[in-house]
Amino acid sequence: MSITPEQAFKRLYDTVMILRSPGGCAWDLDQTPLSIRSNLIEECYELLEAIDEGDIEHIKEELGDVFLVGSFFANIYEQEGQFSTAEMLEGLSDKLVRRHPHVFAGETPVEAATPEEALASWTKMKIEKEGRKPSDSIMDDVSRGLPPFDRAYKLQKKAAKAGFDWPDAAGVIEKIREELEEVRAVVGGGDCCGALTGAGGGGASRGKLEEELGDLLFSVINLCRYFKIEPAHALIRTNKKFIERFKHVEARMKEGGIEMKAANLEVMDRYWNEMKGEPE
Repeated sequence: MSITPEQAFKRLYDTVMILRSPGGCAWDLDQTPLSIRSNLIEECYELLEAIDEGDIEHIKEELGDVFLVGSFFANIYEQEGQFSTAEMLEGLSDKLVRRHPHVFAGETPVEAATPEEALASWTKMKIEKEGRKPSDSIMDDVSRGLPPFDRAYKLQKKAAKAGFDWPDAAGVIEKIREELEEVRAVVGGGDCCGALTGAGGGGASRGKLEEELGDLLFSVINLCRYFKIEPAHALIRTNKKFIERFKHVEARMKEGGIEMKAANLEVMDRYWNEMKGEPE
């Protein structure tokens, strides 16, 4: 393409300005930072899915959508007079230069030949040059705004880096078994769909079950972390696989004129295994 990155950024900026100006798009004008928060998360996950698929055209499209949502945020705050897009971008560039003294050498150049040294330098610059208060705990460095799965994964990585980790995968797997048994104990080892109440009623406490299920999920995420598999990515793949198999079941049931309902579960299960390639 003959267009430069500068021109492309300018066109995106101008396009968003038009969309959010009087006479623009009513939906775009109605958006606030709170209303498009979920859009940013959704677009990021769609980008991750495209990266996993390795489809360059899809990656290009989804990466553009991430830039679009970021541009919307910047435009909204600019219209509110909070800060300009230019100020935001300049601040970002200044921060990158400031936190990379080993690249942008100043009066006192810094040596950082390895990724670990570069990360340590980045953290040091945050404290020494920006006046950031050192965290009381390494847990405080993990953003509270992350989706729960991602936050659990990062919390565990921080702990492991400090030496608080299982010596081998067997310990993690045993912990998962332990947490699963605790879930079973809460539901009485019987029908998991049995009575569940609040703290004051009969049957299992919903609060206790929620706690134990959280522990189980945390342990499964820890196993993902142990093998350097991001749980969100793994779940995205499983969601996609589930959708493909369920659509196959729907299609086969429709072909046979059979209604999708619990009474026909045996038939649905047969078609599910058919899609998996398992023998009937």
